[in-house]
Order: sequence, then structure tokens, then C-alpha cells
Amino acid sequence: MTRRRPTPSASADDLLTTLGQLTAQARQGAERQHARVELAEALQREMLPAVLPDLPGLGAAARYAPARDGLDIGGDWYDGFRLPDGALAFCVGDVQGHDVEAAAIMGQVRIGLRAVAATAADPGEVLSRANDLLLSVNSSLFATCSFLRYDPVTRELQSARAGHVPGVWALSDGRWGVAEDAGGPPLGVQPGEVYPVTRRLLTGSGVVVLLTDGVIEGPSFPVEEGLARVAALATTAVTGVSGGAAGPGELAAQVMGVAELTGHSDDAAVLVLWHDAED
Repeated sequence: MTRRRPTPSASADDLLTTLGQLTAQARQGAERQHARVELAEALQREMLPAVLPDLPGLGAAARYAPARDGLDIGGDWYDGFRLPDGALAFCVGDVQGHDVEAAAIMGQVRIGLRAVAATAADPGEVLSRANDLLLSVNSSLFATCSFLRYDPVTRELQSARAGHVPGVWALSDGRWGVAEDAGGPPLGVQPGEVYPVTRRLLTGSGVVVLLTDGVIEGPSFPVEEGLARVAALATTAVTGVSGGAAGPGELAAQVMGVAELTGHSDDAAVLVLWHDAED
């Protein structure tokens, strides 16, 4: 007797067809997500400045790292540019959210800050006007930011914060601190906000490190420990201890390494200002 090979039932055929359709949809979704991530990363890198300004006695360097999981990208930025009066402006910020929309808003905020800074009197006014500018575009996102202005004649560094994480400073005599200056709320939340300005004279050799929370905060340890690690790297660098960074570029790279320890999946940005003692 010849045995007949069993044939799949109609329900089995339907199941196989459905699984095939779901697999194809999942593949298409993954491809679309991958394309969005690539677009966001391209937007991010193209919008960040390739070169930062410097002056005799003041050097600057920055680093940016995309999110390690490849999905959360596009919100963090750094910038540095010359002002019409000869001063230098620097800023670091973080747009709420990620992906293409955050990258686009980041670009708008960065260009807006540049435009406002050309005519504003100090960093507090820059942030106040940028806040109203962001509100005027009716975006659902907000941004945190630290904005600095350096006067090469007086060696005064003016700074203001809009809801951003504090920076770190260190001097060649071993002193250091966390710059938790008074600040205001993030940009794009409420109109008419006022942002206090902190003024410091850069009279000796040292560094100022600005960063985003992706560098210093994560599941592995809290923001306070992250800031302490950055401060230790900065102090080692400017005091000339063996193994310390020899300049702003090396220090920026070392600080970015802290992000690898936090367990944070966010993108991250670091900006280092390295100032020498006055001649």
C-alpha cells in the first residue's frame, strides 16, 4: 500500500502567510527606523561646528558621541563662535526628545543663539531672547543650555544657564569646583524668563568643562559622582600630574570616556575651555 503524504491544512497555510506578512512588516519597520537614525545622525554631525574659535591664552575643544543603542540621537549640541566686538561665545545644550525632530530643533536653537548673541549684551539676555524665539516657532520640545561669553581684554567669563546641568572648573593650584550658578528654566517653557549671569575672571591657568547629562548621569552612578570624575580629570590635567591630558582636545576625549562608565544610553557632548595664566 502506498502512503499518501499529508498536505497542510488551510489554517496552517493561513498561519504561514500571516507570519510571512508580519516578518515583512517588521523588516520594513526596522529599515525605516534605521533610515531615521541615519538621518538624525547626519543632521546632528552636519550642524555641529567643525572648528571652534580660540585666542592667545584660551583654547577650546569639543567632542560629541551618539547614543550607544543607536536610537536616541539628535538632541545634544555644542557651539563656539566669534562675536562682533571680538569676544568669544560658547554654548552646550540638550533638546528634549531624540531622533530627527530633536536634531532639527537643535539646529534652530543653535542658529537662533548665534543670531541673538550678535546684538545681546550678556549671556542672560541671549538666553532670554532665545527662549522667546523658541516659543515663537510653536515647538512641543524644550531645550536646556549653558551659554558663555569670554572677553579677551578683561579675561572675564560671563555665563548663564537655562535648566542645564552644571559645569566643572579646575585651576593649576589644585582648586576645583562644580559651577552650580543660579539659572533659569529650560528654553521654550514660559515666555519672559530672566536668566542670571555669573562673572568670573580667568586670572590663572585652568579649565572650564561644559557637558550634557549623557556624560555624567546614568544607571551606574548619579550625576554627583559623574561630576566628581570629570573634576578629577580636569584637575589632573591642569596640575600637570602624570597621565593627565596635555591640552583641551585630550581632556575632552577623557571626559567623554566618563560617559562609557555611567550606563547611560543617551547621546553626549563635551566642551572644554583651557585658559593659560596671564602674561
